[in-house]
Amino acid sequence: MSAKVTIAALQQMKRDGRKSVGVVAWDYQLARIADRAGFDFVSVGDSVGVNLWGRSEVGEVTLDEMLICCRAVRRGVERALVSCDMPYGPVQQGIDAARAAAFKLMKEGGADMIKVDAAAEFPDVVRALVGEGIPVFAQFGLTPQTAAKFGIPYSAQNSPQAQASGEAAAKLVEEAKLLEAAGACLLDFTNSGPVAGAAVVAAVKIPVIGGFGGGPWLDGRVRLAHTAIGYGEKWLDAKTDTYFNSAKATLEAFTALIADARAGRQIKG
Repeated sequence: MSAKVTIAALQQMKRDGRKSVGVVAWDYQLARIADRAGFDFVSVGDSVGVNLWGRSEVGEVTLDEMLICCRAVRRGVERALVSCDMPYGPVQQGIDAARAAAFKLMKEGGADMIKVDAAAEFPDVVRALVGEGIPVFAQFGLTPQTAAKFGIPYSAQNSPQAQASGEAAAKLVEEAKLLEAAGACLLDFTNSGPVAGAAVVAAVKIPVIGGFGGGPWLDGRVRLAHTAIGYGEKWLDAKTDTYFNSAKATLEAFTALIADARAGRQIKG
């Protein structure tokens, strides 16, 4: 087992021009595999409600549910950093609620840092958390909720990542600098695009990580584990390339198990 990853190590990777890589996971087993694979950080994302539990809205996930997932990932990770998303609610309620939630996720969940969504809208919260010694992974960028303020259309068919240029890029650079000044240790840039993404990377000293809408122009990438391994019913029919298609492999395994059982053969495993 190599040395434990630190925030300072990720920041040094940016200075050295080395890419950092993270994965979004919510359970012990995937966390164990991710840690052994060599990811730099494991992000416990609030998308668990939609992607794992079949809910319709990300905002439905509660703090207690995030705590359960964070504890599971913490148990599975020895080397990588653990980042945990602040669910919708505490930040919107104000500094005191955000502070209490962050301390809970760190002290009881074992998180090494807290990711704050739409952080550019709440710089005072970021500043307050950092002031309490809580490392903040600050998310900003283009979402359905924020694209309008940049005058950029957003739809499922028309992702704005390629349009984040010109005046919009300048505004996004301002937001990135604001979050860096507030004390954020990493930035999660949603829908960066090559123009705005490269501009933000050059404008700040902290690592700029990209998930959705990111690319090689950033300091690092984070990918949903379930997307990387094609886990989920939708991957049975999807044409998108993944590093592995566990949905199809699982369907084949289940079909074979059923056939063995019905035929009176000993089942495997």
